Amino acid sequence: MAGDGHEARCGRKICAEAAGVARSVRRAWQGPGREQDLVVLALKATLAAVLAWSAAAWLLRNTLALMAPWVALVLVRTTVYRSVAWAVQQTLAIALGTVVATAGAMVLGRPVAAMLLVLPVMLLIGNWQHFGEQGIAGATSALFTLAGGEWSAGIAADRVLAAFLGAGVGVMVNALVLPPVYLRSVHEAAGGVVRECCGILEAVADGLKGPWRYEQAVRWQERARRLPGLLRALRSAVEWAEESTRLNPERRRRARPNGPVPLGEETLRTLEDVADHLQGLTRVLAEAAADSEAASPVRHTDVTRPYADFLHGVGQALTAYGRTVTGEDTQDARRELERTLRQVEATHEDLRARLAERPVLGPAAMELSGSLLAEARRLTCRLCPGETRGGTDASAGSGPPAR
Repeated sequence: MAGDGHEARCGRKICAEAAGVARSVRRAWQGPGREQDLVVLALKATLAAVLAWSAAAWLLRNTLALMAPWVALVLVRTTVYRSVAWAVQQTLAIALGTVVATAGAMVLGRPVAAMLLVLPVMLLIGNWQHFGEQGIAGATSALFTLAGGEWSAGIAADRVLAAFLGAGVGVMVNALVLPPVYLRSVHEAAGGVVRECCGILEAVADGLKGPWRYEQAVRWQERARRLPGLLRALRSAVEWAEESTRLNPERRRRARPNGPVPLGEETLRTLEDVADHLQGLTRVLAEAAADSEAASPVRHTDVTRPYADFLHGVGQALTAYGRTVTGEDTQDARRELERTLRQVEATHEDLRARLAERPVLGPAAMELSGSLLAEARRLTCRLCPGETRGGTDASAGSGPPAR
């Protein structure tokens, strides 16, 4: 019986894996995405390896046939800039490993003795920071050289030339055949941050339409605390995308006037500030709920119900802002953002006026309303296009942001 259960679990895992592979194949066939990028990368690497093998066999008299396609294959997997940097590091490591291994074999005459002497030295040299991730190529090339069984200066020269040839082919294929520009991953990451921020705003707004409990506020706060992790992933994607445009001959052609553009530092800071203000907003609500009586819901509905409507407007403005940095039609998105922000500003002023007309509010409600208005003001000011960043959002009582 136990064996039958194990076989059933294995069968389900195999079916799940097969279904995952089928979904990946379908997504690769349907259109642009990570799966299609991987297919293109595999085909480019194969092309580079075949070209390097053919060129080495044609141009070099006596070489290790594996060397050129191996180097080319490794280099066609990243940005054009990094493939150039790795090509320099790898070919230097291979040249050093080949020369040292050849010299050791010619002096000692026995491959095993040469391995005992050369491999520890090359493994230690491979940790030199200037070799980066390619330091292991020195020890690997030394091992290939010693395992080949023939050692001479001519053979070593051919193997080094094969490495240079493979590096050149790999870099050229990566640069000339659909060179990668990783803008899509940036826009997906930025869209994820915007969607999560909007989701938090909607959850808070829906919760504030009636009495809310401490447990709800804690869930909002925990959700907001996860935003820095999403922002770190976004910053990493931005750095990778910026590198992918360096030395890339396709960068101008792919930078369409109305298409997605790389995210700049200002956009990153804006999203980071929005996340920070959302954490402040949820913290205010959690503290207000914690100060209420145990297990009793917070009932400042005169304050929070109109504020919930205001938060819905902020969420719409944030959605429009996300379209300005990740959408195809950024001009239309900017117009939508400006229109939405005007509505949010009007709602904000109306909310302030309505709260001012309620002098009967208790101290706790007044404190909550002031904190909520301050956090909302900071949120909307940060989304305003053309805003002067010199601290205009430091006070909730400041006038409308400069546009």
